[in-house]
Amino acid sequence: MKSLGRWLLLCALALLALQLYFVLRIAAMAVVAPQSTAFERSEAWRIVTEKGELPWRQEWVDYAQISDHLKRAVIASEDDGFSQHDGVDWEALEKAWAKNAKAEQRAEQRASQGKPSTKPPKIVGGSTITQQLAKNLFLSGERTLLRKGQEFVLTMLLEHLLSKQRILEIYLNSVEWGEGVFGAEAAAQHYYRKSASKLSAYEAARLAVMLPRPKYFEKLPNSGYLSSRAGTIVARMPDAQLP
Repeated sequence: MKSLGRWLLLCALALLALQLYFVLRIAAMAVVAPQSTAFERSEAWRIVTEKGELPWRQEWVDYAQISDHLKRAVIASEDDGFSQHDGVDWEALEKAWAKNAKAEQRAEQRASQGKPSTKPPKIVGGSTITQQLAKNLFLSGERTLLRKGQEFVLTMLLEHLLSKQRILEIYLNSVEWGEGVFGAEAAAQHYYRKSASKLSAYEAARLAVMLPRPKYFEKLPNSGYLSSRAGTIVARMPDAQLP
């Protein structure tokens, strides 16, 4: 029993030390831009492993150097309650859970009828910008309760230690916009040959629509969905509240 108690104590101390590490890392981000994220490092390793080289575009630009069009477009597309919520949009999360449950139910019904789908049911996310940033900065892409729990803790730390403006600034400078294309400045240069500060409303909307599947849409620049959805986002942008 003593050895078990000692082992549990060591686990608790290790967990506490990990959380303290996260607190210090996030607090430092208030004044120092992160050099890289966990997701960027995993992508860099994947690209080098597959291609034997690392074509990479990324350049940090300050919040003021990013077009307000892009800020509004990303908020309108990814997280329209960004400026109001505390890091988690519980209503959006509830809707996502309901959609996922229905998708899984339909898949089970098809399987019971002898018509199994060749694709797994599509999982809809309800993650906010802050949750996405927490995952990209520190975590893997696996879907487990433990990882989701850690994501929640990191989300709360980001919201309490950083301003909404800083959260959005780090997000826009580190989010993926294509194969080896990270951040608003690299995306603007890659797709439009201009700086992030010069993006038009429609250009910004197209970039925002790409975010859930950037590598997919990078290969489909003439996608009808991309154009149509971008038009919808442009119409919603005036209502997007900036931090």
